Amino acid sequence: MKFRITKLGPLAFGAAVALLFSMEPVAASGDQVQKEESRQRLEGRIDSTLAEMPPAAPPPETFARDAQGWTNGVNPDVAPGPVLPVAELPLPTEVGIDLLEVSPEVTLGASDQETSAETIQHFVAPGMQTAFPPLTSVADTEVAQESASTDAIRPEVLRRPFRESTPSRPPADPYEDGSVLLRTPMDPPLGFTGPSGIIPGEFQENSHFVPVTDRWREGFPAWDRYDRAHPFDEDYPYTLGHWWDPFNQNVLKGDYPIIGEQTFLNITAATLAIAEGRGLPNPTTPFESTARPFEEEFFGRPEQFFYTQFFRLQFDLFHGDTAVFKPIDWAVRIAPVFNVNHLDLEELAIVNPNVLNGTTRSRTWTSLEEWFFEMKISDLSPHYDFMSVRAGSQFFNSDFRGFMFVDVNRGVRLFGTGKASRTQFNILWFDQTDKDINSELNTFHDRNKNTVIMNYYREDTFVPGYTTQFSFLYDKDQPSFVFDNNQRLARPDPVGVFTPHQVESYYLGWNGDGHIGRYNLSHSFYWALGRDSLNPLGGQPQSINAQMFALEASYDRDWFRFRSSFLWYSGDHDINDQEATGFDSINDNPAFAGGEFSYWNRQGIPLQGVNLVQRFSLVPDLRSSKVQGQPNFVNPGLFLYNVGFDVEATPKLRFIQNTNCLWFDSTEVLRQFLFQDQIANGIGVDVSLGAEYRPLLNNNVILVAGIAGLFPWDGFRDIYENFDGSISTFMQGFMQLELLY
Repeated sequence: MKFRITKLGPLAFGAAVALLFSMEPVAASGDQVQKEESRQRLEGRIDSTLAEMPPAAPPPETFARDAQGWTNGVNPDVAPGPVLPVAELPLPTEVGIDLLEVSPEVTLGASDQETSAETIQHFVAPGMQTAFPPLTSVADTEVAQESASTDAIRPEVLRRPFRESTPSRPPADPYEDGSVLLRTPMDPPLGFTGPSGIIPGEFQENSHFVPVTDRWREGFPAWDRYDRAHPFDEDYPYTLGHWWDPFNQNVLKGDYPIIGEQTFLNITAATLAIAEGRGLPNPTTPFESTARPFEEEFFGRPEQFFYTQFFRLQFDLFHGDTAVFKPIDWAVRIAPVFNVNHLDLEELAIVNPNVLNGTTRSRTWTSLEEWFFEMKISDLSPHYDFMSVRAGSQFFNSDFRGFMFVDVNRGVRLFGTGKASRTQFNILWFDQTDKDINSELNTFHDRNKNTVIMNYYREDTFVPGYTTQFSFLYDKDQPSFVFDNNQRLARPDPVGVFTPHQVESYYLGWNGDGHIGRYNLSHSFYWALGRDSLNPLGGQPQSINAQMFALEASYDRDWFRFRSSFLWYSGDHDINDQEATGFDSINDNPAFAGGEFSYWNRQGIPLQGVNLVQRFSLVPDLRSSKVQGQPNFVNPGLFLYNVGFDVEATPKLRFIQNTNCLWFDSTEVLRQFLFQDQIANGIGVDVSLGAEYRPLLNNNVILVAGIAGLFPWDGFRDIYENFDGSISTFMQGFMQLELLY
């Protein structure tokens, strides 16, 4: 049986039901004539009744649906049951039934006045607010009446039985036809992004897909977590960046690409200012003129004040996927450096051999310190192992502690990693440029010096946490005759037979650094071989055969590190045997036994036209300077014993204390050089204390200060004491400020 459910009044519904139950029953015998007559009488009575009814206001909503479990409108499992009078049937309040067609197969009951209750139950259709309850008994009727009274106080959604609501038609989508495009709010990114360097290749065509051409510059909604308006002096989440802000995201610091999606620019600005007061054995000039009248001693007043400041601007343009651990594809660096320095002391002929130049000197120097191009040439494994080449002026440190070569110079470097970065290798060739003696920055003049370095690192050797390194170095310093910018002879050394000569040396090295359990260990061994065509001190050609060894062990306990170390540079025991056994480096800067805080390491102690030890070096090599002089393997050598400790007082403040005891390995070279019969081996005790303060817990602001003193022993007294036997205790104090953007 099919029905059309219409939103009619209760009168129309009652009339339809009355007509339904007043019709004559269809004979069960199947007589077709009687069936046809009954159908015609039913249709006629329905038509006449509906004609008298007022028309329904809304148009009908038609739902064609079979009752549950029925086949062709007939439920075979339900037999005609007891009948009820039409007058006793409850009428729905808001909906009616518009009878469209009565299937002849449906049995309505035994008479025109009665019909089966089970049949009436299936007249419930979607859209009715009140459905017929099952009329099976008087008890059921009472339950239905109780439920109806309860439903009156229940919310509509909880009334029984739950109605099946007609799904509402969604509102018309104005973006479906494409005439209007969906636009979402655009929040600004957190950092300083600058303009996008990506050319849009796709535009929005509909509201279902919005292309994003620059994934780096996605916006973030404004958020103030603690409602404190983003204080400037605190680490605060979701802080907007600025061009001058290096801490938060900034396109000038390589956080956003400037070209495409993988080309970045990192601009670094730095300044390093050093103010240093020191005492050194300054010689007088009694044969020309002295700074004060009646000055007769060989060594005058030791006081010096030195100030130097570097200004560095570095541009790094690099290409690569920086979001993963993938090496960059290529890079370009340009780093100009400007330096200003000033020296003030108490004696003449030190700032310049000409005594007329006085006791002060101020100089400036500008250098293009670093310039190179780097490119990755191969991927060596799926673990981001790679091989790259870098050509140009570049920085390189040949080992863990800087015992052999630490410099920025012109060269070509082949480097890479292997075994998931557990191994690293470097192959370098330097064609070095000369340097300015006062600022120690590069010039554009060729040095006539070539250096080859090869090393190999392996992590977790023998035990986890310990890295070992094997290295080979070759240095060829060709003959030259050069004066530095202070008009002093730099090459060859101004001692002995100062004739241009060539020094060719080879180094075999084994280094290690790491920890074994809670004990930290660092060691270094180098064996130097080669030939010096004409050594100035020896006065003849020399075969080079020298060694060095260094060992440092430390133990960490809470915020203390207790440290002890030993260092040995072999010395030359016979200056006349044509075998140079005094060890010398190429261009060292060791971070060992106090490093920059140590007096012996920090100061270049002058001696008769050369230096007993160079500035920022530990080797007593008797050469004119570390940056312009030639290596000298005819030297006294050194023994050094060290004890010290580091104190991490706070995360921002660290103290470093060291005590070094120093001896010459051999004084034979010094006795012949100074024409002295007796020079003891003891140098003295070097005591230093330093502090390092990082107020921002990073490297953007670093304040370093230190004080140290060398308390001389007999060997140092034999060299530097005056005629009356007096000698000063040489002290130093410095303060260093580094600012980095």
